[in-house]
Amino acid sequence: MEALLYPIATEKVLGRLDADNTIVYVVDMRAGKAQIRKEFEKAFGVRVERVNTSITAKNIKKAYIRISKAARASDIARKLKLV
Repeated sequence: MEALLYPIATEKVLGRLDADNTIVYVVDMRAGKAQIRKEFEKAFGVRVERVNTSITAKNIKKAYIRISKAARASDIARKLKLV
């Protein structure tokens, strides 16, 4: 099962790139935090500090992935062509 589905690029989320060093992804409903962390670290070669998840009213699971200070979330956003 692939946990990471696609990144979110709203104005609010893009503001969190620099402020919190956080990227937001829509993830599979069955994915756990450990699986999300492992998959993100493998895909982008960065260390993940923390993963928070939430489920929206439309039954979509979002993962708020905070990246360690050694890497920048804005660099990863450029790779994903969000910025």
